Amino acid sequence: MTLTITAFERSPDGGMGLARDTRVRWALEEAGQPYEVRPVSFAAMKEPAHLAVHPFGQIPTYEEDDLVLFESGAIIFHIASRYTGLFPDDPNARARAITWMFAALNTVEPPILELVTAKFLEGDKPWSKERLPLIVDRIRHRLGQLSGRLGDAEWLDGQFSAGDLIMVSVLLRLRPSGILNEFPSLAAYVARGAARPAYKRAFAAQLAFNTAEPSAG
Repeated sequence: MTLTITAFERSPDGGMGLARDTRVRWALEEAGQPYEVRPVSFAAMKEPAHLAVHPFGQIPTYEEDDLVLFESGAIIFHIASRYTGLFPDDPNARARAITWMFAALNTVEPPILELVTAKFLEGDKPWSKERLPLIVDRIRHRLGQLSGRLGDAEWLDGQFSAGDLIMVSVLLRLRPSGILNEFPSLAAYVARGAARPAYKRAFAAQLAFNTAEPSAG
């Protein structure tokens, strides 16, 4: 069985781990599963062959024999369900880990993505300067709530889980903004996640993928 994921042929972040394929790479590394990467150019993402795999023309996708998945959260849920290492054995703890996965994607990530959009895609718009402080306030509010829940714990709910993997991946997007440093417990939490050997392997693989010289011919 060969696991194949898709990734940007050249990531907009230059391979610094912010593209969503890094989350999937990390999950596969935590699960100890080898995988292959199929690069997809921005033009190819909109072509029928890729749209047949991902109807919204994005990355990553995941192929395992005749199973094809899209959306990083769904892919990580599948990996965590099929392989050991990302879900606790206790059913209630597993349910809580899944809850944190949804919280990361549905509650914490949206305002962070708004910040990215406002800065880089709408920075020249007349409303951008007024909108940015509102977005930052929403982010700070969410981070304050998350920091209060985390407290001085190492992970969100006992042992490291897929919930932490996605939450750390989401929070990593804030590092360039400096907002994360306003919440020392969350900054330390993210640093713990990024220090995991599996994350380091995923990051190194993504960086190498984006900095390798294009093959000739």
